[in-house]
Amino acid sequence: MTFEELSGDCSQERMDSVAKALEEVLVSALPQGCITVGVYEAAKSLNVDPDNVVLCILATDDEDVKDVALQIHFTLIQAFCCENDINILRVNNTRRLAQILGGAGGGSKQAGGEPMDLHCVLVTSPHSTAWKDPALSKVNGFCRESRCMDQWVPIINLPDR
Repeated sequence: MTFEELSGDCSQERMDSVAKALEEVLVSALPQGCITVGVYEAAKSLNVDPDNVVLCILATDDEDVKDVALQIHFTLIQAFCCENDINILRVNNTRRLAQILGGAGGGSKQAGGEPMDLHCVLVTSPHSTAWKDPALSKVNGFCRESRCMDQWVPIINLPDR
């Protein structure tokens, strides 16, 4: 086995590990009310209390790449997050994200029956305590390492289950 193959395996294992940690973060944040879903709702939350946001997740599927308005929203959210030292991840499986976030709440629909806008998801820190979550630490560490390699918005693949 060549060095490239070994490092590729390591890299894939690392990505899988970060994807699993991200899933753990979302599952633990959901019942605490620490999830904000939707581009507009995220923008409002970022405007009101950016210091409380611990992670920003931008999610797309293949068809979203052609949505110019969504890409403009993403660019603005990314700039704001970078300016305010908020870690950002890009996730390329909105269906899996919907399963994770909808699993506890009965599907991926909002109260009015409209589908959730999963293009932007914020994870906030609970006000009552400083959130010490090993999974969040792992995801944030991955984001920091990615920035050191000039990858400001790393992409994670959430595998289907």
